[in-house]
Amino acid sequence: MKILVPIKRVLDYNIKPRIKSDNSDIDLGNVKMSMNPFDEIAVEQAVRLKEQGLVTEIVVVSIGVSQCTDILRAGLAMGADRSIHIFCEQSHIEPLSVAKILAQLCKTENPDVVICGKQAIDDDYNQTGQMLAGLLNWSQATFASEMTFHDDKIHVKREIDGGLETLEISKPAVITTDLRLNTPRYASLPNIMKAKQKPLSIINIADFNVDMTPRLSVVSVSEPAKRTAGQKFETVRDMVSSMRKNGVIV
Repeated sequence: MKILVPIKRVLDYNIKPRIKSDNSDIDLGNVKMSMNPFDEIAVEQAVRLKEQGLVTEIVVVSIGVSQCTDILRAGLAMGADRSIHIFCEQSHIEPLSVAKILAQLCKTENPDVVICGKQAIDDDYNQTGQMLAGLLNWSQATFASEMTFHDDKIHVKREIDGGLETLEISKPAVITTDLRLNTPRYASLPNIMKAKQKPLSIINIADFNVDMTPRLSVVSVSEPAKRTAGQKFETVRDMVSSMRKNGVIV
């Protein structure tokens, strides 16, 4: 079985975002970038399946600027076999464009399963996996917190508002990962060194002939309003009176 794992380069989740002075976007100058955390979970799951003898090849792919090779090497160090960098100078690529590019790549790579993060922490769209499955007309299971393979079927447990739901899907399939699926490993130094020798192919995004024209525009970016200090009340009556005065309750 062959697995394709799309990964994205985002602002490291430990870094507090800085907003540009004109409120046009997040300032990414001189800040640490890393692999999207949900994509790390996807890579980890693919590696675990390979360790179980269910997977023969893991391919990681990233779309973006030249620095994306850093996260591709990180994916190779975690255990992926080879990587593909789809080079693009455009900083923001919308989910539909990403899904169209990945759909074309799937037709040449022929993976049995695509495992991707449910969303990226920079834009939180949560759309690419679903769009990819729709374009390919493949089975899909989103927000996976557990997955098991039974012959040609995949059982995926996912968290929903009412509890847990278990789906049975057929290959080929697209699966998006949730936080509770696993805990990604830290790459060891020997594996980091080995990753430098693993294949990394570069494809220009123009080869896919996909319309990259943005359909959305950012009007402004601003920080959340600062929380006001709390209040203490001697009695419940005082609290209710204050809430009514401030229009919290009627």
